[in-house]
Amino acid sequence: MKKQSILIIGAVWVEPNSSAAGSRMLQLIDLFLKQNFILTFASTAQKSENAFNLESLGITTVAIELNSSSFDDFIQKLNPNIVVFDRFMTEEQFGWRVAGNCPNALRILDTEDLHFLRKVRHQQLKKREKFTNEALLRSDDTKREIASILRCDLSLIISTYEMDLLKSVFKIDENLLYYLPFLLDKIDEHHTNKWKSFEEREHFVFIGNFFHKPNIDAVLTLKNEIWSKIRKRLPEVEIHIYGAYINQQIKELHNSREGFIVKGYAENAQEIVKNARVVLAPLRFGAGIKGKLTEAMICGTPSVTTLIGVEGMTDELHWSGFVEDDFTVFSKMAVILYVEKNTWKMAQSNGVKIINATYNKQKIGKPFLNKIDVIKQNLERHRTQNFLGSLLQHQTLQATKFMSKWIEAKNK
Repeated sequence: MKKQSILIIGAVWVEPNSSAAGSRMLQLIDLFLKQNFILTFASTAQKSENAFNLESLGITTVAIELNSSSFDDFIQKLNPNIVVFDRFMTEEQFGWRVAGNCPNALRILDTEDLHFLRKVRHQQLKKREKFTNEALLRSDDTKREIASILRCDLSLIISTYEMDLLKSVFKIDENLLYYLPFLLDKIDEHHTNKWKSFEEREHFVFIGNFFHKPNIDAVLTLKNEIWSKIRKRLPEVEIHIYGAYINQQIKELHNSREGFIVKGYAENAQEIVKNARVVLAPLRFGAGIKGKLTEAMICGTPSVTTLIGVEGMTDELHWSGFVEDDFTVFSKMAVILYVEKNTWKMAQSNGVKIINATYNKQKIGKPFLNKIDVIKQNLERHRTQNFLGSLLQHQTLQATKFMSKWIEAKNK
């Protein structure tokens, strides 16, 4: 039997040490490789020095161009069975070309998170307005991303909150959606025996990609509203800020006298988190599930975060630490978690339960692969039932196609 081939069109090259999105993509790649799929990864982005070496896994990598018929030649020759769009922007750019050149390829959108949800929350926060679903419904970003979801055969949704939102507010047919959170190893005694004890750990830590605006806002919040309160109670303790692409604004927050230490890029984020006693993540806006918080639980490191931080992550299990939106209370909870060993150990235990119940790749990987097989075997019927998707695909083929061809001609 001929091996199935998958083309992944990446918004960026995979950087698992830089972002949760990079880790998520590598998890998907690992799942596909274990099924012996032949993988090709293509992107229009420039590769940075942090990019993962996909070729080392036997994956073909290809640089592709926007608004160029060279992609048509490339995908016709490749003729993949499945195309995965990494975030809705790549579906907007290449979806119509995939549909035109490989109509029988299953089209999957990996949302990573709902971008429109994150953007609208940010806009509401800046205006000091309360977040509402009505604001989502008015947003142009929402319309773009929902249209992309409708045009695809299947969209991978990473959080339970976002699944509920798409079904209840936007009335998306659940046959077009698939809940697929992070695919993580089960935490067993082999892992927990390697963890450092409460006494062996020290300091607070924050890790995040600083291309991501919620992370910039969270570190500013730590500096301006939280850290001085913690430091007053724990004068010898430090907070260490790590992350890829730290900008000047964050660098200037470094103050060794105050114990606010900006470290920069982490070569091995897990080693850093394993040595910290508590992760702090005062996220005021965002979407999806938070890689920094699953990573904390994997490392046995309790955390203090916000309702946005834990949204869609726990399956109603007790959090691995504290959840608090009032930053005065947040600071008190951080101190309690840092100094009270029994509270800390209970929080650590809660993290193990969350990872094993919600993110165990042994439990959630196979049903997803089965779903792909079912849709592929009934693809024509699946698409016929998605009338809005076929309508949008038709309209997109007309509008986007001619705009792209106009840009291509202009560039020549």
